[in-house]
Amino acid sequence: MSFPQAGLVMFKTVCDNEKVEIFVDEQCSSVPEGVSVAAALLLLDAIPLRHSKVDQSPRAPYCLMGVCAECLVTIDGKPGQFACQTVVQSGMRIDRALLHDGEFK
Repeated sequence: MSFPQAGLVMFKTVCDNEKVEIFVDEQCSSVPEGVSVAAALLLLDAIPLRHSKVDQSPRAPYCLMGVCAECLVTIDGKPGQFACQTVVQSGMRIDRALLHDGEFK
């Protein structure tokens, strides 16, 4: 592979991936295949993901590696899933925990 060909590979973006359909809060959306749920929600501008149990402030993905727990969502009916640690799958159902009482839907 020549240097110019290597450069082309280097600049391929995730937006060039095939698309999959997911459901976010019952709304169907198309996102790049292979991205995390957190990345998909950020691409869809579907933030905040939840509200703080302490002061009810809106929360969104922060560390994107499973340490901060700011990206917890309900995925396919299972609450408390790390959006940053889960890869989107076609037909996946994602519910943001937007209730202000600090509890999941």
